[in-house]
Amino acid sequence: MSNHHTILLVEDEVESGEMLANFLEMDGFEVLWAKDGKQAFKFIDERAGDLHLAILDIMVPHHDGKEICKKIRQHPVVFEIPVLFLTARDEEKDEIEGLELGADDYIKKPASLNLIKAHVESLLRRQNPEKNNWVKFDRVYLDLDAKEMYIDEELIDLTHTEYIIAEMIFQHPKRVYSRQDILAHISDEDKFIFDRTVDVHVKNLRLKMKDEGKLIKTYRGVGYGFNKEFLHI
Repeated sequence: MSNHHTILLVEDEVESGEMLANFLEMDGFEVLWAKDGKQAFKFIDERAGDLHLAILDIMVPHHDGKEICKKIRQHPVVFEIPVLFLTARDEEKDEIEGLELGADDYIKKPASLNLIKAHVESLLRRQNPEKNNWVKFDRVYLDLDAKEMYIDEELIDLTHTEYIIAEMIFQHPKRVYSRQDILAHISDEDKFIFDRTVDVHVKNLRLKMKDEGKLIKTYRGVGYGFNKEFLHI
């Protein structure tokens, strides 16, 4: 199959991890290899929009494979990607627990590289090829299809108008919008818009975003836009 997929590989055994990562990369996959749970969490947080599948060893330092699987299933962006447990633990209860946590497949070590690749390709074929459209800055995710905002794994309860303003600003972070620009964009979306001011909508949006409200800046005398100090996060 033609591969334009990124795989999160969590494996603390250097020789095994290097062999599998190299094998998959030769077949056209991009592999993000984490040698422990902390590094896996970092990849999930920073590269969530790129991930298509995860291969997890259960026994790894800091956060084990089960914890990593749980984080994936609770994450707003990667919660639907296939998860494959690859582990030397062969007790049936471990396999059952892994599947109950949301794993899609379970391979016992030792396993041939070709067998692992076959399982990976089978899982990817079952996936919906249409991935959600996401915009991410810092800890904030916008799901452009569902019209939802998440901060880390928490869904933020925005009004439709607040979401539309956030989407304008996050999709075009180099642009500053005047109040009239924003009003023109949202007036058809919210019939009550003329009963409120744009300033109130932006204030409420920032309050709901808490610490991440810093990403939206007031440009005095102009309007609102993305805080350019954070464009390189």
